[in-house]
Amino acid sequence: MEEKSSHWITISDMMSGIMMIFMMIAIAFMVTIENDKKQLEQQNDKMRDLAKNYSNLQQELYKDLMKEFGKDLMKWNAFIDEDTTIRFQKQDILFDVGQKRVKERFQHILNDFFPRYIKILYSEKYRDFIEDIRIEGHTSQDWEGAQSLERRYLGNAELSQERAFQVLKYCFSLPSIADKQEWLITLLRANGVSFAKPLATDELSRRVEFQASFKANEQIQKILEAASNKK
Repeated sequence: MEEKSSHWITISDMMSGIMMIFMMIAIAFMVTIENDKKQLEQQNDKMRDLAKNYSNLQQELYKDLMKEFGKDLMKWNAFIDEDTTIRFQKQDILFDVGQKRVKERFQHILNDFFPRYIKILYSEKYRDFIEDIRIEGHTSQDWEGAQSLERRYLGNAELSQERAFQVLKYCFSLPSIADKQEWLITLLRANGVSFAKPLATDELSRRVEFQASFKANEQIQKILEAASNKK
């Protein structure tokens, strides 16, 4: 009888041990989930802060651009969007039809606009946060003599790229920004967009745009990499 009782005690102890193991695993799992939850909350907080900072920078830049150029926009036939895109949008001022040479009237505008624009972007408020400064050439969907979509697109892609480059070349050579050239080399880009981003009319679609973008993508990538390294 004693031997049988001892046998059941051993099984009972074993079951208790197994239960303790399961409890420890459950507790460890709960702790892991709680830690992951805290890490996720921290990442979300960082992302929210980043989004807020990005939005604040855009808003501040928009205000500074409007303060600097607001009185000039009408005479330049220009427009500043809330995403800080500056749009020069009157074809007969910018280029001759089908040509890439920057017209004299647009050169005078760039002489006035670009040094003031760079002065804002180079200010302490924005300088370290700028990822790139893009000059974009845009066209309408027209292309003389072209019947196919491919011919119209490729012809306008080449023309828009040449126009954007000619604007970049002219701006970069201005004596008034000579002391910023090394900085601009790392940031200034010329992109031809063809008619990929049309506006309401063909006339408005034929335009040149300037836009500075901030380092949000770079910061997001750093946060994601940091989170990945903790796993």
